[in-house]
Amino acid sequence: MDSILVKDKHFVPFIKAEKLKEEVKRVAAEITHDYQGKKPLFLCILNGSFIFAADLIREVDLPCEISFVKMTSYQGTGTTGKVRELIGLNVDITDRHVIIVEDIVDTGITMAHMLETLKGHNPASVDICTLLTKPDKLQVQLDIRYCCLSIPNDFIVGYGLDYDGYGRNIKDIYVIEK
Repeated sequence: MDSILVKDKHFVPFIKAEKLKEEVKRVAAEITHDYQGKKPLFLCILNGSFIFAADLIREVDLPCEISFVKMTSYQGTGTTGKVRELIGLNVDITDRHVIIVEDIVDTGITMAHMLETLKGHNPASVDICTLLTKPDKLQVQLDIRYCCLSIPNDFIVGYGLDYDGYGRNIKDIYVIEK
């Protein structure tokens, strides 16, 4: 894996696809175990989580459903600090076991907004499942039950994560070159 150019920024290899696959399988096995006898609803936050969500749900061995919402708080390589809901909840989650699927939790602002929104719809339970988390960047307290990997506070692309819409289709994850 060599460095790559995405738009106007150079990125270097960070996490190989094989490692991502291994971690997704591990988390899917945990969910399968923890949700035995339940029919969870995977609520995926677009756009970034679509690849992770697809790989995850194929590894979960339970009857389940999937739905999508679209929120954003990013512009370029940084967060704006304000969450915008672009596509809202379109399924009844009353008394449902909901697993929010996110690509990355960094500040936690989007996730806190999502949790607050869902609380008003009376779910039976809500758990967070994220591909990546940046513990050093968290600004809010979150209970992240399922996490594939924790990473430093660096800007990354690939495996669904983007830089201004580009780079989502890269199978490995790359970090911005310093």
